[in-house]
Amino acid sequence: MSGQIPIYEMVTARIVDMLEAGVVPWRKPWNDGGATEFPMNMVSKREYRGINIFLLMAMGRSSRFWLSFKQAKERGGQVRKGEKGTPVIFWKRYETEDRQTGEKKSVPILRYYTVFNLDQIDGIEAPDAPEMVNHAFEPIDAAAQIMEAMPRRPEIIHAEPRAFYRPSTDTVNLPRPGLFAQPEEYYSTAFHELVHATGHGSRLARRPSSEIRHFGDREYSQEELVAEMGSAFLCAKARIEQAVIENQAAYIGGWLNVLKGSPKMVVYAAAQAQRAADFILDVTPGEPGE
Repeated sequence: MSGQIPIYEMVTARIVDMLEAGVVPWRKPWNDGGATEFPMNMVSKREYRGINIFLLMAMGRSSRFWLSFKQAKERGGQVRKGEKGTPVIFWKRYETEDRQTGEKKSVPILRYYTVFNLDQIDGIEAPDAPEMVNHAFEPIDAAAQIMEAMPRRPEIIHAEPRAFYRPSTDTVNLPRPGLFAQPEEYYSTAFHELVHATGHGSRLARRPSSEIRHFGDREYSQEELVAEMGSAFLCAKARIEQAVIENQAAYIGGWLNVLKGSPKMVVYAAAQAQRAADFILDVTPGEPGE
């Protein structure tokens, strides 16, 4: 446990980072079977309250259930190696004595502990989740062709209802197409993750694939800006930009706020996004039709 001031600083920093990342940092264009319900401690069955809702939902995890390391271990589970926990805060009252008057008083002290999402833990079965809504999915030929034709494309899987690129295995995970309300959002999300994949050392090598990036820091923010700008470029190529441009603009605007006061970084990010889009489209800068 830490003292009051470090906890205030930690929580404040996380909130500022997330607010600058967008208006609703956990907003997703797909149905995830109830993961956007308020987060709940799996053992106590109590929903988290106050700022903890924000802190946990902003992590973008696929389950609403969270456990401490001890709770997971007591139930036969094991937090996977390398997984990072998320702090949740609470107030605890301590009885003390006023030094001047000698009277007893109760003083609230802010404390925190760390929890892990169920999708970070092996060996514990999730409770039955609400059935995911599956929409009829009509592939968009132009967008699908862009995905399929990407040179040295990473493996694309649909293992869980989250969107992410994992450098260590060079894989892109996407929610199943039917979980998206409209197919354009599926392709926009896929393009975003494929642009992330172009940063791998075997492609454009924007950064070492093993480098650890922290949510909200300058490099993370710039990479997110590159990915969404690249996605916007590719959506325009596939002629689906009208269906997703509002979401993209809001997302890009959030990351631009993080990069405010640094126009050189914004210009750099745009250039990197163009390079990434060119790589995915397999064109050389300067070719007709760019």
